Amino acid sequence: MTLGVPAGAGQGNLQLDSLFQALRSTTDVAYAESVEEHIWDFWLEHPDPAMVHDLRAGVLSLNNDDYQAALHAFDAAVTRDPSYAEGWNKRASAHYMLGDYAAAMTDLHHALSLEPRHFGALVELGLVYLSIGDERVALRAFDAALAINPHLDRVRDQADSIRHRLNGMGVGRERPASLAL
Repeated sequence: MTLGVPAGAGQGNLQLDSLFQALRSTTDVAYAESVEEHIWDFWLEHPDPAMVHDLRAGVLSLNNDDYQAALHAFDAAVTRDPSYAEGWNKRASAHYMLGDYAAAMTDLHHALSLEPRHFGALVELGLVYLSIGDERVALRAFDAALAINPHLDRVRDQADSIRHRLNGMGVGRERPASLAL
């Protein structure tokens, strides 16, 4: 049963608050994976079947390494509903895979303005910053994602690796005051 879903996006589901709290507080790995899956389910839901079709087509294209087709599908999704955070997040993935890091950053920031707790967008933002050689900002993005979802082990490993490299430069563990990166 879905509660409180606005016309445009699953990120408005009222159950998300409790899921994010559970994600932060649990130490049970299997339970955390289940909670994370539920969060993604809410982010991916949309009441418009055409939107769901566009998103699925884009994801299929991404999975088949057809990034131009994915971009086309996600362009249609964000045009159809600009309030749908996951459309922006997915389009950022296509831009990233095409090497258009500026467009990926723009879309990720837009996704985060709609759903500030989108740990997936924060992780991808960190990857974009790594791709352009800005490890300090990448580390802030990874730490922000880990503050929301502490169960992202590969992200934690990446953040620790960056922290270790930057340690000689006086960079400590930073927790951003906001998610404005």
